[in-house]
Amino acid sequence: MRSMEEILKAVKSSPFTSQFQARCDASLAPVEPLKEDNSCEFGSMKYYALCGFGGILSCGITHTAVVPLDLVKCRIQVDPAKYKGVFSGFGLTVKEDGFRGLAKGWAPTFFGYSIQGLGKFGFYEVFKTVYGNMLGEEKTFLWRTSLYLAASASAEFFADIGLAPFEATKVRIQTQPGFANTMREAMPKMYADEGIRAFYKGLPPLWARQIPYTMMKFAAFERTVEFLYKYVVPKPRSEMSKPEQLVVTFAGGYIAGVFCALVSHPADTIVSKLNQSKGSTAVSIAKELGWAGLWKGLGPRIIMIGTLTALQWFIYDSVKVVFRLPRPPPPEMPESLKAKLAIEK
Repeated sequence: MRSMEEILKAVKSSPFTSQFQARCDASLAPVEPLKEDNSCEFGSMKYYALCGFGGILSCGITHTAVVPLDLVKCRIQVDPAKYKGVFSGFGLTVKEDGFRGLAKGWAPTFFGYSIQGLGKFGFYEVFKTVYGNMLGEEKTFLWRTSLYLAASASAEFFADIGLAPFEATKVRIQTQPGFANTMREAMPKMYADEGIRAFYKGLPPLWARQIPYTMMKFAAFERTVEFLYKYVVPKPRSEMSKPEQLVVTFAGGYIAGVFCALVSHPADTIVSKLNQSKGSTAVSIAKELGWAGLWKGLGPRIIMIGTLTALQWFIYDSVKVVFRLPRPPPPEMPESLKAKLAIEK
C-alpha cells in the first residue's frame, strides 16, 4: 500500500493538477476594464464621415422644425412697424397667408442647414484633432478653450459657404410677399435679377453672424459639460448610462444656446434685412437700423436658438451613441503636467 507522501506527490505531478492551478491563478489575476465596443477608431475617416452625418441630421432637422418661428423673427427684423411682436407676427402671418404660410422657406432651410451641419460638426472634429496634435497633449489641455474657439471658427468658415445661397433664398421667400413661394421658383428669379451676387452678397455678414455664434456654441458647450460633470452631476460619467449622459448633453446645449443668441443677434438682423433689400450693403443696413434696431426680435431668437442648440447637441451625441462612435470624456490634466506642477510646488 502506498504511503500518504507518495499519493500527494503523485497528485501534485498530475497534469490535471497543473491545469487546475493555472485556471485558479487566472481567475485571481486583476481584471482589465472592458473597452467600449466602438465601431471605428477615433480620428478615422469613418469617424469623421459619421460625425458629418450627425451634423446633417442635427442642423437640418432642427432648423426646419422651427421655420414658423424663424419666419416671424425675420419679419419682425425687416418690418418692425408691421410685425410688432411674436404673437402679433404669428397672427398676421396666418391672417395673410393661412397656416401654410408659416412653412414658407422650409426647403432652403432644410437643404442649407443640412449642408452647414455637415461642415460645422464634421470639420470641427477634424480641426480640433489637427490643432490638438499641433499643440501637444499638455498645451491642448491648458489652452483647450482657445482650441475649441479656433476649431469651430475654422469649421464654420467653410460651412457658411455652403449655407449662403440657401439662406439668401429663404429670406427672400419669407420677407418679400409675392416674390416666390418655393425654392425652385425663387432661385432662378434671384439669379436673373442680380446674378451670382444675389446668393453670396450676404456671405460676409453671414460669417459675422455664424462664426461668433459657432465659436460660442462649441466652446460654451464643451466647458459647460465639463463643469456639469465636475460640479453638478452626482456621479462620475463612467458610471452613468448613455441616456443619463444625453440629458447632460441637452442641458449643456441649452445653456450654450442662450449665449449664442446674444453674441450673434445683431449680425443676424443685418443678414435678414440685407437679403430683403436689393442693392443694399451691411454698413448701410446697420446705419439705417441703429443700435436699438439691431436687437429687434431678440426674444424669439433666444427661445429658438436655445432650443435649437440643445436639440442639435442631443441629436449629434445620439448619432454617436447609435453608431457606437468613440465619445471621449471631458478632458483631464495629463499626468506629465501634474508631475511638473508638483515639482514647481
